[in-house]
Amino acid sequence: MNILFLLIPLSIVLLSLAIWAFFWAVKNDQFEDLEGPAYSILFDDDKPESKPKSSEAEQTSAEVPEADQQDVSAPK
Repeated sequence: MNILFLLIPLSIVLLSLAIWAFFWAVKNDQFEDLEGPAYSILFDDDKPESKPKSSEAEQTSAEVPEADQQDVSAPK
């Protein structure tokens, strides 16, 4: 019976915390668009991935120091 003196205030604190969290979410527009993310997965992204230009590929390989590049054409 003495446990009720602990559980009832604890449940009131948890309930007030849940009510505060709900009103905080409503105030910060967390429930504004519930259907948009669900429908966004259905739409295809028809834009093809852009391939890097040859000058960009040469530029990135030129940035790598010579010590990191391995010569795979000739065995040592």
